[in-house]
Amino acid sequence: MTTEYVDVLVIGAGPSGSVAASIVKQAGYSVKMVEKMQFPRFVIGESLLPRCMEALDAAGFLPALRAQGFQEKFGAKFVKGDQVADFDFSNKFTEGWSQTWQVPRANFDQVLADEVQRMSIPLEFETEVTAIQFDGTDSTTRVTCPDGSEKEIKARFIIDASGYGRVIPRLFKLDRPSNLPGRKTMFAHFEDPNRFLFDEPNRITVIAHRPDVWVWVIPFSTGKTSVGFVANPSFFEEFEGTAEQKLRAIIQSNDYTNQRFGDSAFVFEPRTLEGWSVTTNQFFGEGFVLTGNVTEFLDPIFSSGVTLATVSGHKAATLVCRQLAGETIDWQREYVEPTQQGVNTFRSYVMGWYDGSLQDIIFAPNPDPEIKKQICSVLAGYVWDLNNPFVRQHSRVLKPLANIIRMEAEADAGR
Repeated sequence: MTTEYVDVLVIGAGPSGSVAASIVKQAGYSVKMVEKMQFPRFVIGESLLPRCMEALDAAGFLPALRAQGFQEKFGAKFVKGDQVADFDFSNKFTEGWSQTWQVPRANFDQVLADEVQRMSIPLEFETEVTAIQFDGTDSTTRVTCPDGSEKEIKARFIIDASGYGRVIPRLFKLDRPSNLPGRKTMFAHFEDPNRFLFDEPNRITVIAHRPDVWVWVIPFSTGKTSVGFVANPSFFEEFEGTAEQKLRAIIQSNDYTNQRFGDSAFVFEPRTLEGWSVTTNQFFGEGFVLTGNVTEFLDPIFSSGVTLATVSGHKAATLVCRQLAGETIDWQREYVEPTQQGVNTFRSYVMGWYDGSLQDIIFAPNPDPEIKKQICSVLAGYVWDLNNPFVRQHSRVLKPLANIIRMEAEADAGR
């Protein structure tokens, strides 16, 4: 069995792993990436948030991404019946990026993978991690190669960015259930020739279909649009037939989606995904750190996945380099606490959406302009700005505000 030696092994070639590998390489350390899948491959998470642009910029990926002509994204629109709430990222509380992209993820992830290889970072696809043994911070990772052969990779540190694969949590039994209820999505890409009759293409549209059911509509620069319904699994049991028949019937059950996509052609057969909410007992250990979805994937409602992935990949890689240079890193204070700050802020907003409090705030008839700016910053991914009260007090600010809005609406109705 052959043995390779490297400073840092990155498991997973998605956005988190690619950002992390680039940061390590720029610091002058040897880095190698292994990825179980063959790219390009499809995943959800097609509407980015402006905050992730900082990590993509630090990794040196922006020139290559700009060259792709991806659909620019400048905001988010929420629709509930005849109510519309539009958030423009340029009108947010926190300074920073106000623009990002809406991307077919297979293309987006392939660009990042191509860029890390252009940086002379070895990246091996269809290579599965089967075992890891730690000796202090040093590690020996056994992998199975595409031809079925095995080899060992000895590293001074491992960054696990394996996403849904959850390599280290799976191997070392670190997984635990999330406190979010299990949900399911059914989605597909559609031909969308009449998009300009309905919406600007430069924002995601989120449709509140029922209190516990919502829809994403994400236009791409290709003329195609991603559409997905997210709900409790029982919702999808209300519809019969093949996957295409089911999704077609679901599309037709909502006025907005029926008018826009009722007769549109599928680009590919509808797909489903469920059981995504899972977390872990620990984000780091002696010789490893977890980044991106391998720490926790919440819910697609606020497109937080790629932002949490790229920001955590950037942060983790920076700390790894400092440790390799001889510094003593307080991983709890410098990595876990900031990561949990972002995850927990998004979690409060996810829970607020499903319990209705955030929907009441978003669709308030006369929103306070300053509050709207502060919420807009969260929707743009700036969930680490503790100057924003809707970040600093994320766990206790939504329900009281929603109650005030409801009482005002009841008072207006009684006049």
